[in-house]
Amino acid sequence: MLRSLWRSIDRFSVQHFQYVINELRKIKVVDEHNRELVMNLLQSVVEIVTYGDRQDPHIFECFMERQVLADFVRILKISQESKIDGPLLQYLSIMIQNMDSEHAIFYCFSNGYMNNIILHPYKFDGGDLAPYYVSFLRAISNKINKDTLCLLVNVQGDAVVSFPLYTEALRFAQHEEKMIQTAIRALVLNIYNVSDDMVYQFISTPPVSEYFSDLVRRLSNLCFCLDDFVYDKGKMDAQKRRDGVILEADKIADELHYFKDILSVGEPRLTRLVTENLLNGLVFPLLFSFMASKNKNGSDLSAITSLYIISCLLQVVGGRSMINNVAGVILYHILNLNVRIPSEGNASDVHDDVKTFSKCLNEVERVICYDPESNGSESINVTYLGAHWEGFMSSFNINSSNSEICSKRSGIFAFVFCEDQSLLLASIFLLLILTESKDLDCLLSSMSGLSEKEDEMLQTDDTSISKSVDESIFIRFMPEILNALLNVLAFQQPLSIMMLWNAGWCLQKLLNFHREGLNGDNLLLFTQTSYDQSRVNFLNELGGVWFDHIPDTLITESASCVRVLEQSSQYKDPLFMLELVLHHQPTNGQTSSYFAWQRMVDAVKAFILHFQLKTFILKESGIPCGIAFSNSEIRDIYVIPVASGIIGKLLLAEKHPFRSRHGVVIAIAPLAGLFPKIDEDHPSWLHLQIREFDPQFYSTKARGNHLSMPDHLADGRWTLGFPNARACEEAHLVILNEITKQRSAVEYMLAPLLQDDLELAKS
Repeated sequence: MLRSLWRSIDRFSVQHFQYVINELRKIKVVDEHNRELVMNLLQSVVEIVTYGDRQDPHIFECFMERQVLADFVRILKISQESKIDGPLLQYLSIMIQNMDSEHAIFYCFSNGYMNNIILHPYKFDGGDLAPYYVSFLRAISNKINKDTLCLLVNVQGDAVVSFPLYTEALRFAQHEEKMIQTAIRALVLNIYNVSDDMVYQFISTPPVSEYFSDLVRRLSNLCFCLDDFVYDKGKMDAQKRRDGVILEADKIADELHYFKDILSVGEPRLTRLVTENLLNGLVFPLLFSFMASKNKNGSDLSAITSLYIISCLLQVVGGRSMINNVAGVILYHILNLNVRIPSEGNASDVHDDVKTFSKCLNEVERVICYDPESNGSESINVTYLGAHWEGFMSSFNINSSNSEICSKRSGIFAFVFCEDQSLLLASIFLLLILTESKDLDCLLSSMSGLSEKEDEMLQTDDTSISKSVDESIFIRFMPEILNALLNVLAFQQPLSIMMLWNAGWCLQKLLNFHREGLNGDNLLLFTQTSYDQSRVNFLNELGGVWFDHIPDTLITESASCVRVLEQSSQYKDPLFMLELVLHHQPTNGQTSSYFAWQRMVDAVKAFILHFQLKTFILKESGIPCGIAFSNSEIRDIYVIPVASGIIGKLLLAEKHPFRSRHGVVIAIAPLAGLFPKIDEDHPSWLHLQIREFDPQFYSTKARGNHLSMPDHLADGRWTLGFPNARACEEAHLVILNEITKQRSAVEYMLAPLLQDDLELAKS
């Protein structure tokens, strides 16, 4: 009998659902005495409705006819300190999440029930209600689409006047709990992806649009927190400081990726709003501050942190507007130095310079203010730029009588040519990000002088701009920029391997753009100082306690070095800038095997870097000189000695007439037997002896014609003329180095044979 009674009660029947609804409606007040009963009834409602949505349409019809959602709203209103809010929101979240039919979702969002529940005056004072509430909001956002969104907004005429789901969610946008922040951002992105014109208008209109300025303000605060760790005044230990830097950097990366997610929605009004707030609230203040003064003055971010933030923003957020605005501000100063007429110290001359400057930069201003992502909507409103530009330009000493010194002390060059090696690498890294960006405008790319688009012609009638493109200040200063990087590699005091590898990366990147390669002085600095220094340190480790691990370390680190040098600036982690500041060299004189291991690995890494760079430099660039064959006129050529294994050749090449980075080989001679010698009377002349006799050729010819070998054959001679004695010495050294490399390969091949002879002699 009991079993029969038990079978008669079906928990998922319409009859039982009616019973639960009636019991719920008997509740007149919710307090701590009936809280458990109410929770059980609400749970039963959710379970039955979820079952009915999938299995029994009659249950959901009953749910709609009895307007059960109105009872949820009523329960909230009659609750008296019973803490029923959290469970009720949780049950509603579960019900919404498990609804499959569009019909059910459409009904739940109708009649204002959800908005009433959203707008209920909850008490979030320190309890655990916030996670339940945010989870409920996110559950709703996961189910909205372009058809159901209109059910959650209030409209008057043609305008949205309120959107509770969005505005109430934004109250938790800056919540201290990371999980809640993440949920709110997912909710916001869900809304952005399904919004229509009226909703976008509501989102982009104050005060609702202040959400974007709040995001930028939060990002700015995080930047200052990061800077506090970077320039800690010795208050915390090194590891804690490093952990703090990494933690704050991760927070900043999360913020930037969120901005990128918003931009990825592709809505022009959102794109313009985000870009304007980022530019006016963060980017321009950072650029103006650190470019006007390279020292941290207490109120602004340090230069290294500013460079890091801008680099991260360009990599993560990017976009044509952002890239071209940053490049425009940086290159404004450079274009000014290219086009202005040097003044004689008269204040009126400065005014004329600024007028000329403004005239020739009209095209650049168009590039900066134009928003290609807006698809025809209004341009970017760069209010900060207009309000602060005059003061920004006055911070540069454009009235200096020595324009070369002025150029190197102003703008981005203040960091490129500063003594701080971290700032040097960070500033070059920022320039490389801009240069390698596919979104960089053609005009700005040409102004930088670092463009790979060699054949792209700039169409403009402005002679000032044309002059700036033809005489880029970057190209003018490139030998000095390369020299600054080479001085980092050749620094006498021990530097971190990270510093050396990043300097090598910057050097190779710039050499890819600079078609002339290293000049004589820079090549000598690399080969005779930097490379030789790394080679000596490497050879010293052969007498160390870890010499048996050198081969394996060499193989492992060689692959790592190649990956580092080939890395694109768009994917290189800018965190290295901050790590350079934090790095501390191990104490010298340590004798333990651990420190000996670190010293050996560092020596191997440094040598591998220099070896890779040497291969790249000598492969990519020849040494300019002149030669005259017979009675013909002197030809401008490049001499390129190359040794690969036991094979060595000396190439003479001319520039290709149409392809600027290619050459045409006009003569080849063997490296062996050159015996290079500098002329005593003319120190810019280099004499080479050329082997004319080819044993293989004459052996074949003699056998075919039954002739004997010739008694003698005069060797050829080449005389190469270089621009100066220093360049001649450089060529002499490079040729000797390649001959030594070829000879070493031959000795290595013969070593086993010679070793056997040595053992026989000893026995």
